[in-house]
Amino acid sequence: MSWFEIAGALLGLVNIVLLVRRSVWNFPVAMVMVVLVGWVLIGARLYSEAGLQAFFFVVNAWGWWLWSRARETSDDVPVGWMTARARIVWALVTAVLSLSLGWVMHAFTNAALPFADSAVTGASIAAQFLLSLRRVENWALWIAIDVVSVALYLNRGLYAFAALYVAFGLLSVQGWREWKRAAG
Repeated sequence: MSWFEIAGALLGLVNIVLLVRRSVWNFPVAMVMVVLVGWVLIGARLYSEAGLQAFFFVVNAWGWWLWSRARETSDDVPVGWMTARARIVWALVTAVLSLSLGWVMHAFTNAALPFADSAVTGASIAAQFLLSLRRVENWALWIAIDVVSVALYLNRGLYAFAALYVAFGLLSVQGWREWKRAAG
């Protein structure tokens, strides 16, 4: 276990606590976290998730900008629900993205667990966009991602990340409840 893994895991906990509280400050914390996590994932040959960290860096900058504009008088931001049609479209796009990326990783790299890695990546991309757009459903995706990620990280010997994703799962359930209440 490296210092990058431990620091990334600790910043991840800070990040998710800030997200549950709907604090705009989750974004700069996330940006530092993803740099550290990306470095560790490259070493573990989880290339899809390593690339995902670069995506997260950019989308966190975008989310920071969106949330800063959406804030009212406090650090909290308003949240809302997706339409039924939007849920179906997001689910289909996520599945196609995940399977396509899995096939590429399987066919052209020495990636460990390419389809599981890519499923986490595809779902994480969708969840991050939904989070930036302040949609309550992002938490349902994060809960599923957390479950799969624990197994994936245990398989690769990334125990601090596995523990982090157990905590993420618990905090995601809390986030789901908090945001559901806030959305009305």
